[in-house]
Amino acid sequence: MLATLTRCETNDPNQRAVTARARRAQLVRGTFGTYDNEPRLPNRHVDAKQLLAELVEQRANTYNWLVWHNTNDWEDLKVFLPLARRHRIKVWVTLVPPSEAPPLYGELSSEPYRLDFERWAVEIGRLSRKESALIAWSIDDFSSNLNFFTPAKLKSVLELLHGENPKIAFVPCWYFPRAVPATVEKYRDLLDGVLFPFLSESTQINLDNPGQVEPEVKKMKSVFGPPVPVIVDVYANPYSSLPNGSQPPYVEATLKRAHQFADGVLVYCHQHKKTSPVKYEIINRLFHEWSAEGFKKSD
Repeated sequence: MLATLTRCETNDPNQRAVTARARRAQLVRGTFGTYDNEPRLPNRHVDAKQLLAELVEQRANTYNWLVWHNTNDWEDLKVFLPLARRHRIKVWVTLVPPSEAPPLYGELSSEPYRLDFERWAVEIGRLSRKESALIAWSIDDFSSNLNFFTPAKLKSVLELLHGENPKIAFVPCWYFPRAVPATVEKYRDLLDGVLFPFLSESTQINLDNPGQVEPEVKKMKSVFGPPVPVIVDVYANPYSSLPNGSQPPYVEATLKRAHQFADGVLVYCHQHKKTSPVKYEIINRLFHEWSAEGFKKSD
């Protein structure tokens, strides 16, 4: 079997592409971690050691690093990656799309390459080849920027990415209302997973009722198909049109449902022990349970 697989990978480019994509998807299956809101030092650089300490304490297996807040975020990521690697924490890097670029939210975009996604693809690919902890690239609000990210453009960008490192996954943010079969069909084969922000958009948008997690995840899986893992983004922080945010019981219930029905979970955003102790402890307890489940499976 192994010899046959090796021959197929060697002789058939299409089979090699399918195998490489399956391996990238496997990297993000089983994700549980947090996103953004990293602690900062007085000079506004990321406090990489404090962030790592909190992730290790919580037993998170993934952190999703957003390049947007400061001009030094990309360089700070390079400091964090070796620390994450030593503790077996997988890292995603997220960039912002045109809809979040200047001037809408101020002067900062994802620095230093901004909307030059071809350059980003090369640089992220090179960095991930050097630092094995960097396993995935995401683009925020990707599904709201499809006029910019046409299938042809995305294909050319990903060819640059995988030309540098064929092992790094592309897992863009995709909202429920955009999970339309006719639209997804154009992108499905380019994706290694999707990050799905859960807002109960199949009913009425809210951060109060987790009841739609199961049906919405099942719909996302049906539309994207088995090769594409669905990772749920659970809101522990406010959403733009829901400024009051979510309460701890909602965060806990939604995390549990997402872990049960999806292929992975991220928390939007990272919660700090001092400033958000109740949510921090909920995340801490659940991640410990899920980490223990993983250990049992590997026994």
